[in-house]
Amino acid sequence: MTATPVSPAKRKQILRVIFISLLLDLISFTFILPLFPKLLEFYRNLEPNNSSSLLNRIFHGLNAYKQSFSRPISDRYDIVLLGGALGSLFSLLQAIASPIIGTLSDKYGRRTALLWSMAGNIASVALWVAATDFRTFLASRVVGGLSEGNVQLATAMAADISDDKQRGATMALVGVCFSIAFTFGPALGAALAGIETVVANPFATTAGFSLFLIVTETAYLYYCLPETLPASRARPATNGSVLKAGAGQQNHIRTNSHTLLNFTHFIFILFFSGMEFSLPFMTYDLFGYTSSQSGRLLGFMGLIASTIQASVTRRLHPLRVVQLGVVACAVAFFTLGRLTTETGLWAAATLLAVTTATVVTGLNSLSSFEAAEGERGGKLGNHRSWGQVGRSCGPLLFCTLYWWAGRDVAYAIGGAGMLGVCAIVFGALKAPPKSISRG
Repeated sequence: MTATPVSPAKRKQILRVIFISLLLDLISFTFILPLFPKLLEFYRNLEPNNSSSLLNRIFHGLNAYKQSFSRPISDRYDIVLLGGALGSLFSLLQAIASPIIGTLSDKYGRRTALLWSMAGNIASVALWVAATDFRTFLASRVVGGLSEGNVQLATAMAADISDDKQRGATMALVGVCFSIAFTFGPALGAALAGIETVVANPFATTAGFSLFLIVTETAYLYYCLPETLPASRARPATNGSVLKAGAGQQNHIRTNSHTLLNFTHFIFILFFSGMEFSLPFMTYDLFGYTSSQSGRLLGFMGLIASTIQASVTRRLHPLRVVQLGVVACAVAFFTLGRLTTETGLWAAATLLAVTTATVVTGLNSLSSFEAAEGERGGKLGNHRSWGQVGRSCGPLLFCTLYWWAGRDVAYAIGGAGMLGVCAIVFGALKAPPKSISRG
């Protein structure tokens, strides 16, 4: 059997569903990001004298980690470090879950896998609504980390309905969702946190609205999303014979090995996520930035990234997109290591916005080119998993280097590492011959 091509009208309809649902999902996901400091302070203040509580035991471990450094680390960073540890836990759980979710979507269909993922997301956010203690909140993050599959399944569905010429532009649409959500979601989450409806959980309003968005998204997907897995729209071969399952995989010609693409994704995210996590420390140390000032900087990066994705990323070949992004990131690393003015900071932020708008989107596109129809979910799940492993390790490793050796050395080593990524991208990755640039 061979897959029936998706009609332009049908493709447009599916892309609209993917875009709207992913935007709802990511806005809901980003609500919590600016709330971590106050949220964790709230839970710590609930049990100030209970040294045996889970949260205080975690803080004890973080303080032991801080005291191992030769230079003092302010207590101001306790909450930031805990937020980073929770982020690393979430990424690690995603690294475990992503290949499983992707493989299940190849076997049972994208729509089925996505709806089950949404059920887990609903459970996760419902736990946050009810989280009047840290244990319940931690459980919500664990459930969310193990069930979140929207991004990788949206990527797989976008690849399912796109031919090779459309692939890069379609992947850029997913990137646009990220940029829009990370530009407006945190601000909306912070605004909702100012509305207290439940005394036992001051963040219940934000969590409740997040739950509303997730439930709305789930209903929208249930009623509007058709199955996109190519096997579901199979047709007999023109000679009347039936192709055996897996035949497409055997005949699929690969340009870049998945091992190389996954390693490139891992090493890029390892350095990039570490630098990303260190920015609040650096801007506070150098310029005394408050949380709101850091938020404005991130909002500026989001606006630049969304503009680039809508105009540049969707038109360039995916390999060129990746090359542009890693070069911008390398320059940003060296700039951050030597800057002394806010003008330099905002220039580096512009370069990082270029990186945000390009590299992961381009790598996802290249990975989708190398996956045959029947293995696309699993391969893209593995690709995302490697990135999440990098995201779980990067902040800890980079911040350790930052505090041990100082900003100059840390960013110089990060820049050297990104030059290594550039060497892989320019020297080892190749453009799939069946894909061409779009004008």
